[in-house]
Amino acid sequence: MIPAAAVALLVLAAAPAQGFREANEAARGGDYPKAIAGYAEVAASGTESASLYWNWAQAASARGAAGEALFALLRARELDPGDRAVAREIERARQAANLDPAELAPDPLAALGRWCRRLHLSLLALVLAAASLALHACARLLPRGRRYAVAALWTMGGAIAVGALPLVASLARPTAVVVRRGAPLLEAASPTAAPVGALREGEVVPVLDDGGPFLHVEDSSGARGWAHASDVRRLDRAPAPSGS
Repeated sequence: MIPAAAVALLVLAAAPAQGFREANEAARGGDYPKAIAGYAEVAASGTESASLYWNWAQAASARGAAGEALFALLRARELDPGDRAVAREIERARQAANLDPAELAPDPLAALGRWCRRLHLSLLALVLAAASLALHACARLLPRGRRYAVAALWTMGGAIAVGALPLVASLARPTAVVVRRGAPLLEAASPTAAPVGALREGEVVPVLDDGGPFLHVEDSSGARGWAHASDVRRLDRAPAPSGS
């Protein structure tokens, strides 16, 4: 007999897969709002993948939601930086939205971070460090250990150099995508605050501060203000559950 706790875990594990299938069926049937809501619910549950966001982007694009489509594609790229199909689709969506390339890349360190993840540089640095320790041990234990000592120094130097790149990339500011056309830029983090401008749909903006339901952002012109978190979605984490 299967314990009740195990059954509960199986049900929880199957729920995202079922939600993904239902969202796909809704998209095939042309019910794009339902499909998008389904993909968002699966992502908010913590079950993320590049495929999930790819399908989300296709549904959003078919609905005419350019900002939402770009968010989904850019989030897919965060999860799988080496996916060339996603990169091509991002470029196509950028051109369709009439956005400058710089409006999708406000922080060069973010691109460095994706490159580091694509090449697994953090893992490579650990491997090199472990190899250096092994060479140091050989230098101490084996005859003619000088050769091993020199190799150990070079290997440790490589580990430090390679490991420095992900460390520098981690200094990148978080960014968010404007998913709503005409999203207001507010002077304060309040629903009653006066707008000081409007954000471009699809633009990627640096997040200066996170105030819960509002984000403090800076657009490509240098204007700063607060935006509703529902209007700009962060790229460094899964979207929050609806209603949170």
